[in-house]
Amino acid sequence: MDDRILEPAGLVKALGIEFAEGTPQRVIATMPITSDHLQPLGYLHGGASLALAETVASVGAYLASPPGKVSFGMEINANHLRPKRSGMLRAVGTPLHVGQTTHVWDVKIYDEQEKLVCVSRCTVAIVAVDPAT
Repeated sequence: MDDRILEPAGLVKALGIEFAEGTPQRVIATMPITSDHLQPLGYLHGGASLALAETVASVGAYLASPPGKVSFGMEINANHLRPKRSGMLRAVGTPLHVGQTTHVWDVKIYDEQEKLVCVSRCTVAIVAVDPAT
């Protein structure tokens, strides 16, 4: 996997997301549930789950793209299926569509008991790298 992905930075670092596997066909990442991941009532914030899902989808799309291309999330939806207060999440992303300019990734987020916590679909834009940026 690309070293830029393996070295956590930004939101990935802040949320404690770590990659366990990364190929063009599947990306697996984990994220702990800490007090920083909770909404005001003390449960896992849906936005934290979405950040995990979009991270997995964007990394997968990047890995599945030709050299000179990068990926950016365009649209994401999710169904939050189970409330969580603590523990470790595992997100598994697989491509549903790999096109030249867009990818669609399915991301399932599980808890330690392999129960689904969230299911998500993310559309990712594939764009040429601008050397000026």
